Amino acid sequence: MIVLGIDSSTQVNTIALLQDGQLLCEAVLNTSKNHSQRLMPMIDILLKEAGLEIKNIDGVAISSGPGSFTGLRIGMATGKALAWSLGKPVVGIPSLDGIAFNVQGAAGTICPILNARRNQVYTAIYRISKGELERTSDYMAIEPIELIKYLQDHKQVTLLGDGIEEFASLFTESLGDRLVIPSSPNRLPRASHIAYLGWKRLSKGEADDIINLAPLYVRQADAEIKLGRST
Repeated sequence: MIVLGIDSSTQVNTIALLQDGQLLCEAVLNTSKNHSQRLMPMIDILLKEAGLEIKNIDGVAISSGPGSFTGLRIGMATGKALAWSLGKPVVGIPSLDGIAFNVQGAAGTICPILNARRNQVYTAIYRISKGELERTSDYMAIEPIELIKYLQDHKQVTLLGDGIEEFASLFTESLGDRLVIPSSPNRLPRASHIAYLGWKRLSKGEADDIINLAPLYVRQADAEIKLGRST
């Protein structure tokens, strides 16, 4: 089974191809450029590098959020359009699940944080249970100080994601030597993880409804909030 993975939930634009759970190729662009201009050309390049055609794809895995509202819409629209045109199954994989998988196997608590603006982060709490990544909380949009309060009793916390760029010092001051922050490349979204988690679902015969699959926003967009205040 060949799975195309797409993650445009942050400023990182990343695409991957997996075959039977093994990585064929992956591209990661952390250049803050427009996802709509990058996704299809990147998919075309990866297919050529892998010696494949788009018709060889057996399923599509899309990062479903939370994250950038615009980026999520672009990735979701692209992935669903490809799956629809090919008549292939599609699965949505939460972006936080994919980022947490970067450190699959880490001891203690795994806590990805994405910058949600307005002094909030998107996050969820994970741990390794019987060798598998297990989410132990809801997906949240929360102020960092409130997340720190939640983590105070945790013995070791591995923090990753783009929220570190703005809030690292706050977490370091509060959690001290209980905090582990991976190197920058290991904190970024990876489409290979979205594709792998998608492949696991697809291999079980699972698939999302292509019409009803929608981004996991967690909270309203700023424009929607402003609109609600004006009515």
